[in-house]
Order: sequence, then C-alpha cells, then structure tokens
Amino acid sequence: MRRSRTVALTAMAAAAVLVVTGCSSSKKSDDAKSTATGSSTEAAGGSGANAATKGIVNASDKKGGTVTFEMKGTPDSLDPGNTYYAYIYNFSRLYGRPLTTFQPGAGDAGNKLVPDLAESLGQVSPDGLTWTYKLRKGLKYDDGTPITSKDVKYAVERSNFAPEVNSNGPTYFKELLVDNEGTPYAGPYKDKTGDLKSIETPDDTTIVFHLKHAFADFDYLVSAPQTVPVPQAKDTGAEYVKKIVASGAFKFESYEDGKQAVLVPNTNWDPATDPIRKQLPDKIVLRMNIDQATIDKDLLAGNAQVDLVGGGVDPQTQAQILQNPKLKASTDNAYGGRKVYMAINTEVAPFDNIECRKAVQFAVDKVSVQTSLGGPVRGQVANTMLPPDIPGHQDFNLWETKDNKGDEAKAKEALKACGKDSITTVLSARTERATEVAAATSIQAALKKVGINAEIQQFPQGKYLADSAGAPAFAKEHNIGLMMMQWGADWPTGYGFLQQIVDGRAIKASGNSNLPSLNDPAINKLLDDAATNPDRAAREKIYGDIDKKVMEQAVYVPLTDFKVFLYRPDNATNLVSTPAFSGEYDYLNIGTTK
Repeated sequence: MRRSRTVALTAMAAAAVLVVTGCSSSKKSDDAKSTATGSSTEAAGGSGANAATKGIVNASDKKGGTVTFEMKGTPDSLDPGNTYYAYIYNFSRLYGRPLTTFQPGAGDAGNKLVPDLAESLGQVSPDGLTWTYKLRKGLKYDDGTPITSKDVKYAVERSNFAPEVNSNGPTYFKELLVDNEGTPYAGPYKDKTGDLKSIETPDDTTIVFHLKHAFADFDYLVSAPQTVPVPQAKDTGAEYVKKIVASGAFKFESYEDGKQAVLVPNTNWDPATDPIRKQLPDKIVLRMNIDQATIDKDLLAGNAQVDLVGGGVDPQTQAQILQNPKLKASTDNAYGGRKVYMAINTEVAPFDNIECRKAVQFAVDKVSVQTSLGGPVRGQVANTMLPPDIPGHQDFNLWETKDNKGDEAKAKEALKACGKDSITTVLSARTERATEVAAATSIQAALKKVGINAEIQQFPQGKYLADSAGAPAFAKEHNIGLMMMQWGADWPTGYGFLQQIVDGRAIKASGNSNLPSLNDPAINKLLDDAATNPDRAAREKIYGDIDKKVMEQAVYVPLTDFKVFLYRPDNATNLVSTPAFSGEYDYLNIGTTK
C-alpha cells in the first residue's frame, strides 16, 4: 500500500497533475496486458474469466439483501485516519468520504480520480504551493449534523500529527505542509488549543492547504481516507474506531473488535451530493478472523460476496478452481500495482554491510518462491521494485542469477566479502498469510544452503507494521534482519508506490513502511525532483532511476509482481477489479441478488 521538498511547481505542472493516471498494462507479458487493461465501465455480464478486469460484472441497481465481507485476521483499524492497508482504504469509502476518490471501473477507468466530498479536483496556485477545495453543499453526517471543512482539517491533524494515538497510516501531510512558525504543531491531543496554520478553513465549505514545496500528486494524496471528515467533539482518540461517525452511504450499526462490524444505510446520506455511490444492500456485514479455507468455501457457495483482504483464494481452492471450467469462468486474475518482496534491515548487523545484503540477493530462488505463492497465476518473477503497471517501470536485473533460481557460489562469495562464514537472523512474516509464510519457508531453505540461518517468526497482520516489522526498535532488539512484505501503490504513480518505502524521511518509530531503514540523500533528492517536475515523462524517468538506485543498495529482494486470483459469486452485483486498490474488487457499490 496503500506515500516534496524542492522547487516551485509551475502552472503547467498544476494542469499536469489533473491528468496523471496509471498505465494499466504490463511490459512483462501479454497475459498481464489482457488481465490488467480495459477502460470500459460498461456491464461485462455475469460470467467469463477476467470479465471484471474489463468492465463491471452483473451491473445492477437492485436494492436489498445482505452483503457479507469476510477476512482472515483483523484489520489494522477501521478508523479512516489510522489505517494503511489497501483493503481498508477501499472498504472505508462505504462509511467515509474523502475529498477525492477513484471512480468504479476497470483498467484506466478505475485509475481515474474524481471529486468526492469536494465539488471538483483541487484549484492550485501558479507556484503550486496552495491547493484549495470547495465542499459540496448539503453534506451531512449520519446524525444529521452538517459536514464542514473544519472537520476535514481536523481529520488530517489527528491522522498525521498524533503518532502516539494514530500510528498506522502514512504521514504525507505532515511532511508536505508548512510548519507552524515558532513552535511546531503538537497535534490535536497534546495541544487542544493549538492550530495547524498550514490548513485554512475560511468558511465551512472551503479548505486550503499550504505546502512547503510544490507537489504534483496532491489531488491523489487527498483521496486517502485521512481526509474523511471527523467532528472533533466526537473524536475519542484510539477509541474512535468503536463509534465512527459516518459521512458515506453506510453507517455503523455495531462493532465488535476482532469479531464483526455491521453497517446499515445512512439515512442522512443524500445521493444528490454523491454521483458515484448507490447504497444498495440493506446490511453490510464484515466478519473477522475467518480461516481462509472457510472464506473460500463461503465464496464458492455464495454465502459471502467478498474476501475483504483481496489477496485471492488459497492454493488448494485455486487448484480446485483451475481444474473446473465453470468455476474458472467466475474468476479474475489481474495485476494491481502490487509487489511481493523481502526487506533487508540495514539496522540489524551484519546487514548494515552491503556485501551481506548481496549474499541474500544471490541466494534466493525466486522461482521456488513464485511456486510457493501459487505459481505464475499469482505473479511473475520480479527483479525491480517498481511494478510493471506503474508508470516509470524499467526492466533491469542488478542481482541476476541463472533462470532466477539463485546462485550459491555468488552468494557465498558475497558472504566471504562481508567477512562472514555464516549469519543467524530472524525472518518475519504475517501469521494469517499462509502463502507469505510458505514463501518465507522457501527463502529460509535457500539461505540455509549458503550459511544464512533464518528463523521464521510470525506476527499478526493487524499489528505487523505498528508493533513488529514496522517498529524499527522492536525489529532491531529482536534481530529481525529479514522481513516479508507486500506493497501496493497508494495511488497509481511512481511517487505513490515508492515514497513511503524508500524515503529516509518517512521512517517512523511505529507504523513504519520503510522496513530496511533506507536513508540515501541521493534517493531522497530524486523523489523531490520528481514530485515537483512539471513534465510527466520526466517524472516517470526519475522514478525508474530511483528504482535502480534502490536496487543498487540491495535492501529489497523483489520476489513477484503480484496478481490477484479472485472468485466472484454469482449472487454479487457490480463487481469490478480496480487497479486503484491493488486489483481488489471496488467495494463501493457491491450489492447482492440473494
């Protein structure tokens, strides 16, 4: 997932930002092109493999019924201001409306940014330092009170300036907004009388952001759930997740932590203010901590409509589906700007030495990893960090091995150059993700052959970034030198994919996504150069250059360009695989015929 700092953006760049979209075709295979493209938003009918990658399947305005989402494990949080998983970014739009969002659609259509709370995309000043949004008229919360620009401002304050309470999400706004003069803003919980002066609300429908430096992707940034409005009087900090005030088409009827959430129609939502939502089901149920095999069975039986995590069915179910033409006709296999990789922690010795990192790079058998993840249907072997369906991707391979199967001799040579005969370390993975653990096991076996002994330790996905792999002090204390991870673009540009995982200034004490603790001034500067460059083609070239510099540091081991393999029940309506949310189905308008 679901993240500058120099030079002013010209008026030309201001116009360019409104048209930046992600290219949906892959450069790696014809299969990628056929499954990740298609701009039509017309109904694609109810059957046919990959139908939802080309259009909206079973398009319908039928109201009623219960749509059931199931998930393995628990979310990091359903609080829009405290989440960083793509599937919650997606799901949160049911009950929360950010300033902008992505329209439901396949391929390029799904990458199209549209106004949500705002009347239009941002109005940017000629120097690119000021972005202004006007809210739509008639917006209300589920309790009938009006939504104001001050609530959007407060949402940004609590999500970006209160890491002691809301640590899961990115901190783009904190990094981009002008600092308060004198004393830096301490956040709404520590300084309740303070004010973040870089966001102005001259009236109840206008919000103005003042940036340190021009930022071409700002309209994408405000599509994050961190701009979902929160009334300050109703904010209970870490407890807010238990009583979220809804601005979307649905509101919470009940919430049981780690068990279930139930949403029902928000009677104060006005479709006249919302051209993209339908409000179809009578009830939406999210069931948590369900075994993946059970989720798959429920999908096949039509007892659930969506696997919330959106990673696809498990290997056993995949094999069953692929052997049955009727079942296969109800599947979708698409890229979505997602990468499966292993991070090498530069803060844990001896991986502070690049030669030891090279040993890992050469040792890994990527074909074995691909097999453990489900084979080519679940992703192509990767050698770069920037996915093939994100603009700026370039094909190269700095740590090449024959047929991508690893090279023991090169790995041992690098280990010797590092001054080591052997290494003992910990490899982390998420408990609920069986294929991630299987991939870690494959890597463990390959590393052992060259003298790198990696003990696999599993951690819950809901706290993986907050408390373990994404908490640098914890990782260092527990000798976590290697970390399994999967990452999707926050928005479909090179910046939206790369910044949070390669920018040294984005490293956080908790909820950190830059798992290697990479902090290279040259990479940081290139990110700034790209973010402020008015020329789209020039920006995309810089992102490819950044990718090369990152790979030169050998801090990431790209494994596969991930593809989802989703099953769609016949009784689910309005299903479309969206590249904006990592190839998941767009959760905004799913209904049911059941």
